[in-house]
Amino acid sequence: MTEINGRKRMIADAHAHIFPQKIAEKATQSIGSFYDIKMLHTGTSHLLLESGQKIGVSRYLVSSTATKPEQVEAINTFVAEECRIHPEFFGFGTMHPDYRNIEEEVGRIVALGLHGVKLHPDFQRFNIDDPDVMPMYRAIEKAGLPILFHTGDKRMDFSAPRRLHEVAVKLPGLTCIAAHFGGYNSWSEGARHLLLPNVYFDTSSSLFALTRDQAVGLLYHFGVDRFMFGTDFPMWDHREELDRFLALGLSDTENDQILYQNFARIFQIQL
Repeated sequence: MTEINGRKRMIADAHAHIFPQKIAEKATQSIGSFYDIKMLHTGTSHLLLESGQKIGVSRYLVSSTATKPEQVEAINTFVAEECRIHPEFFGFGTMHPDYRNIEEEVGRIVALGLHGVKLHPDFQRFNIDDPDVMPMYRAIEKAGLPILFHTGDKRMDFSAPRRLHEVAVKLPGLTCIAAHFGGYNSWSEGARHLLLPNVYFDTSSSLFALTRDQAVGLLYHFGVDRFMFGTDFPMWDHREELDRFLALGLSDTENDQILYQNFARIFQIQL
């Protein structure tokens, strides 16, 4: 909990990444190279907690993406173990379209105590709406798990918002979280396609690029009740991202919703 404008507020970070110590520096540098953005931290659990403590974060949605099918099980085990060690963590597992035993591993994700699945179609090189991927989505939907999708990138088409629209419409029981205001540097496309009842959003990796009017316009277009604050750590620093968010000038009620209440409601967590 932290004090903002004279009020105590709870904060959840709905989009953060962690990696095993031995590969954390390499993984972090790889992400920075992919986006041509200087990474402000290295993606380890202890550095995430150090950064988040600066603003009083009490819960962190943590994940890591399998870029190869053979990485799936090890990543899920790692994230679950980090959540056991750090009760502040709210873990999402990973999956890969080419992984063979999808239903079994989705069951293991649930058994491990993980709460959803993170997919990054650009890293994993698949179209969100590829018909061959639908069985994977159905297995995740059947397990009652949400999917956090990296969404949008003008340089490629894998994660285009219009593709996520097709999945969300075909699987209305699947909770979809469209990261980055619904479309990293594809925000206008996201606004056209993602106003759907089963699609939610986070604020990560967008406030550095959006103007205040653009960001507030998207919040009101989709609905403040559908957004969660996120940093995309280790890409950005918690203090910097909170300052950017508060600079939007939202009401106290809207700030409370986005900073924690929506996270608690969407994931059914007791305040």
